[in-house]
This record gives sequence, structure tokens and C-alpha cells, in this order.
Amino acid sequence: MRKQYAEAELNMTPMIDVVFQLIIFFVTTADLQAKSLETAVRMAMAPHGPVEEVKDPRTVVVDVDRDGRISIMKTEINERQLLAVLVKARNVSGQSTPVVIRGDDAAKHEAIKRVMDVCGKAGLWKLRFAALKEKAS
Repeated sequence: MRKQYAEAELNMTPMIDVVFQLIIFFVTTADLQAKSLETAVRMAMAPHGPVEEVKDPRTVVVDVDRDGRISIMKTEINERQLLAVLVKARNVSGQSTPVVIRGDDAAKHEAIKRVMDVCGKAGLWKLRFAALKEKAS
């Protein structure tokens, strides 16, 4: 004689709850990352440049506005403070910590060079320059 088993059921409520939590997490973090970039910096166009596919989470983004002011995450800093931030990043993540310089298209080369010199003093050598692939509509 065969035993009769009750049908097994899978409770989907916890799984759906986790999926909604993940969606909320990614939406809020994506929004925070976009708000951390300085909008006053108008970058130059580079239509033939490569597109960055994979972003390194260790990346330090430095903005240089048209007047040569330096900022990180919308916080204006001087060269001494930038050096301290970069040295700390190097100590935590190593010398291969990438630095992205977002220079305004009207900024003087001298201001960008100052940031590059500070990166060199901090012992960071992996520098990149951000530019726009195409104009925003």
C-alpha cells in the first residue's frame, strides 16, 4: 500500500520581499552616486574616446571647475586636503587606486596639472580624464 503525501508548497513571500528590498537598495544608491558629481563642471567632448564599461569601486573622482577650484563629491577642497584624501586612498586601496579627473572644458591646463601633480605626490599613477561621448539631449 502506498502512502499519500501532502503536496509540497513553496512560500514565495520571503523571496518577493527580498527582491523588493534589492530594488529599493539599487535605486537609492544609483541616485546617490549621480548626486555626488559636480554639475557645474561642463566636460569637454570626446566622441571617439573609449567608453568605460566597468567602474572600479576604489575610484576617486576629482572635479576641477572653470575657475580652477578642486572638489570631491561637491565639497570644495584645497591641494593640501586633496593630498591627504589621495594618500589615505592609496594607503587603504594601494597604488593602483584609479583617479578620474573631471575638468571643466573652460578650465586652464594649469589647474588640471596641479591635480595631476598632487596625485603624483600621493603616489597614485593610474589617472584618467572624464569627457562626454555625446551631448545630452
